[in-house]
Amino acid sequence: MSVVQEQMPTPLFFSESAVAKVRELVEEEENPGLKLRVFVTGGGCSGFQYGFSFDDSQDEDDTAIEKDGATLLVDPMSYQYLVGATIDYQEGLQGSQFVVQNPNASSTCGCGSSFSI
Repeated sequence: MSVVQEQMPTPLFFSESAVAKVRELVEEEENPGLKLRVFVTGGGCSGFQYGFSFDDSQDEDDTAIEKDGATLLVDPMSYQYLVGATIDYQEGLQGSQFVVQNPNASSTCGCGSSFSI
């Protein structure tokens, strides 16, 4: 008789390019405690807006996703809007930036940093 263990679905996905960029920036800052925080705020042309910052402290109610030596933090309010999303790092004609690919967003704006549910 085998026991099937259910794993909780990964709340957010952290792309290889985002992980590599976080590790690179942490090394440049020479602070191994830095983590990438992604958050959602009201505003932007579509109603909600994504934000990114580096944080060396983690609140006890933050969700932390670790991958290959990089850590992503999400606060409880933002978490509900980001379940199933992918945090990526893209380099293109508009510059280099962290981006959120969010399947929960019903519409996004042209800049890609704001969305609606």
